[in-house]
Amino acid sequence: MSTGGSTTYKIIQGLQQAAANAYDGVHDERYTLDGQVRKIGLKREEGNPLIDKRVIDGFSVKFSGDKMCIHYQSEVKLKEVYDGNFEDEVARMLNEIKKFLQKEYKVVTGDSVTLTKSGEPKIYTASTTRVRAWVQAYQYYKISGIKSEPILQGSEGRTVDDAIKSFLELGKKSPKPQNVTRKND
Repeated sequence: MSTGGSTTYKIIQGLQQAAANAYDGVHDERYTLDGQVRKIGLKREEGNPLIDKRVIDGFSVKFSGDKMCIHYQSEVKLKEVYDGNFEDEVARMLNEIKKFLQKEYKVVTGDSVTLTKSGEPKIYTASTTRVRAWVQAYQYYKISGIKSEPILQGSEGRTVDDAIKSFLELGKKSPKPQNVTRKND
C-alpha cells in the first residue's frame, strides 16, 4: 500500500471522486463524459437503459473517522429475498462496489488505498408490493492511511449536574436590572 504522503483530506477527496465517477450510465460509452467505460457490477448495468425495464440500484459513501461506510440500495423481487443466498448476494454486491472504489481511486489519484471490512454488513428489507421489496444495506470499511483519532471525552470528573449547577449560580451572582420591581426571592 502506497499512500504517497497523502493526507486524510486527500484520501477522502479521492474516494469521494471515485464514488462520483459511478454515476448511472457510466457503463455505456454513449453516456460517459470522458468516453471511458466503467463497470461497477450493479444490476442497472445490464441491458439497454432506453428500452429495457430499469433496475433501481445504487450506492453512496459516508465517512466517519478512519472508516468509510458504503450504503447500497436496490429494488428486488420478494422471491429473491426468500431465496437461500440473498444475504450473500448483497454482501457480494457491497464487495464489488468496494473493489470498484479501490480501482477508481487508483485512477483518480495515482495512489492505492486499502479498504478493510469492519464488522458484518447490515441488511434491511421492506416489501413494497406483493411482488417487490426494497433492500438497504451498509458495510463499514477501515481506510488505510488514515490514523484513528482518539474519542475525546469531556473534562475528567465533570458531570452534567455540575455544569447545570454552575450555570444556575451565574444567574444568582449577577445584579438585577433597575427596571425589575418584584420582591427578592
